[in-house]
Amino acid sequence: MFDAVARAGVPALVYASSVGTYAPGPKDHPISERWPATGVPGSSYSEHKAEVEALLDGLEREHRALRVVRLRPGLTFQRAAGVEITRYFLGPLAPVRLLRFGRIPLVPTNRRLRMQAVHADDVADAYARAVLGDARGAFNIAADPVLTPELVARHFHGWTVPVAAPVLRVAAALTWRARLQPVDAGWVELGLNAPLMSSERAETELGWAPKIDALTALKELFVGMSDGDHTASPPLSGAANLPGRPGGLLQARAPGQGNPY
Repeated sequence: MFDAVARAGVPALVYASSVGTYAPGPKDHPISERWPATGVPGSSYSEHKAEVEALLDGLEREHRALRVVRLRPGLTFQRAAGVEITRYFLGPLAPVRLLRFGRIPLVPTNRRLRMQAVHADDVADAYARAVLGDARGAFNIAADPVLTPELVARHFHGWTVPVAAPVLRVAAALTWRARLQPVDAGWVELGLNAPLMSSERAETELGWAPKIDALTALKELFVGMSDGDHTASPPLSGAANLPGRPGGLLQARAPGQGNPY
């Protein structure tokens, strides 16, 4: 695709990257776009994001007239992603209907489990500004506040339960291998090691600022998960027989295995 862009003389390429492209980083202060984009070892998602960004580095060197923009958002939430995120990250056995009561009984805590989120509408606004403007380079896209286990537990009336990182890794690996849920240990590795990001460059050069805070975006997502919200697009589909849904189990389409669509 990059070769086709260069051959056709396309003036700008905007790439959907992620916080996952960064090397392991701090959880007590935000980093800028200058932090190494070499990925988190052990996370295939992160390693693939970093590999694509390395390809973009080569593209920029060879085609200096091409305007390349890379947006690196945090966790992206919206109500219509309820079914998708349940399928991709929780699987068919998770009791997501309980979220309609606004409660999460137990929240695992670890000092490294600090993550950033942003609403899909605000991400869309950032993409529009990147496409229509003249900016180049990478931009972090995230909203406040930082989502910590303590914050989530407080707002969803739950109890925090300290869990060591090795226990999280082993639990994810065993339940994934048993096909009880779709998240392998690499996602735990990413959650523990992805750095916190500063969106100062996006605010300054793109004129971007989130209209929805991260906690509100999370609450909206939980409503979507409990209500089974979806759209007609393949990633957001509500089809009952997809992997990660109860109907998928009946057709031997186990979570975390095969084509997710």
